[in-house]
Amino acid sequence: METSYDFLTIGPIAWVIYIAFILFYIIVMWKVFVKAGQPGWGILIPIYNVYLILKIAKRPGWWLILYLIPVVNLIIAIMIQFDIAKNFKKGVGFGFGLLLLGFIFYPILAFGDAKYNK
Repeated sequence: METSYDFLTIGPIAWVIYIAFILFYIIVMWKVFVKAGQPGWGILIPIYNVYLILKIAKRPGWWLILYLIPVVNLIIAIMIQFDIAKNFKKGVGFGFGLLLLGFIFYPILAFGDAKYNK
């Protein structure tokens, strides 16, 4: 008997959990965008959502081009997490949380009492 670990052989319960995580992420990021004064629906548009994240981090829009350069994009992504934490009046530790445990720290931003520093 041959076992196949094909992507499509995932059971229906796993699919429901997967879709639930995606919906939760969309809701969380929508709320973060709205708190920062950006359109929440922007999370649904590829590339535009990165542009909005740059605006939330108070970085220039042309930094979007830096995301296309290997290695540089990693450095930029790290900087953006710390800038987002700072702009929500959080410290460096929270920036590390966004960077390493974003699935925990972004919901804290979204549903907590964090205020965006406009």
